Amino acid sequence: MADVRPFRFAVQTTTAKSAGEWRDLARRVEDRGYSTLFLADHYIGPGPVSARTLLRPQHLAPIAAMAAAAAWTSTLRIGCRVFCIDYHVPAALAKEAATIDLLSDGRLEFGIGAGTNQGEYEAMGVPFHEAPRRVSKLEEVVSMVKAHWSGEPMDIDGEHVKVTGYAGLPLPVQRPRPRILIGGSKKRVLSLAAREADIVSMANVGWTPRNDAGLTPMEEAQRRYALVRDAAGARFADLELESSPYLLAVTDDVDGTVDRWSAALRDALPEARPELLKNHPNVLAGSLQQITDRLRERRETTGVNYITVPRKQLDEFAPVVAKLTGQ
Repeated sequence: MADVRPFRFAVQTTTAKSAGEWRDLARRVEDRGYSTLFLADHYIGPGPVSARTLLRPQHLAPIAAMAAAAAWTSTLRIGCRVFCIDYHVPAALAKEAATIDLLSDGRLEFGIGAGTNQGEYEAMGVPFHEAPRRVSKLEEVVSMVKAHWSGEPMDIDGEHVKVTGYAGLPLPVQRPRPRILIGGSKKRVLSLAAREADIVSMANVGWTPRNDAGLTPMEEAQRRYALVRDAAGARFADLELESSPYLLAVTDDVDGTVDRWSAALRDALPEARPELLKNHPNVLAGSLQQITDRLRERRETTGVNYITVPRKQLDEFAPVVAKLTGQ
């Protein structure tokens, strides 16, 4: 198929309780053949907000941890999936990102998003505006970041971003710029990602047999794929599509594994029955061969070639990485 992109794989985590643990983890991700180590842009620790927002306590802030991981590795790409526009001064974030790209010899992947977790915003005292305003700000931030990395003088007078009177430094090593990842689920953000990003991160689809539009989870994933393809136009061939399994196990006992997941999720996701989980685009369970076959099938139907796995599964998933990377 003309739309097929080679597979690559990432690990996402924010967990390390010491410098040694983080160093060893970054090197292990690199040694296992993963392309990228992603952090997340979350900040809360233990407490009632963690339970209320479904965000686990976060150990590491992304910028410093990305820089350290880059220093301890030589080929591993480093990123944040994704920086929240409201948690950073945009011009400062652009400079931080360019600095990481410079000091890593061009290994940055720059993820950016409009922010979604109102509970975390409120816990940190950050105003949480309506979605249209956040997405408008995201559009302006992406434009400013590209201008900053160009090295040309900036004169930006937007509604949300105002940067003028200087040119951005340092210049990133990657030219014309580091790869940008934008994630989301709604038409406006996915269309923005299709037009402006290099990697479109497809947010998890819902956990009901059919959504409000009457679509199954797989049909919804296919709808988003078509939306990205249409919005991208001629540049679609150069895009990567990224996603992450919410549930993942390399196992010969698929039925038992899915049954256990369904039971564990019963209170939070009562409609996540075993038959739904087996065919859900954000669930992977099976033998090495079953998983590789499933990923190839999903690449054809949903476009996803870039898969980010949780830290806990990085070792058991490594044989899949070895078999499919670059294929």
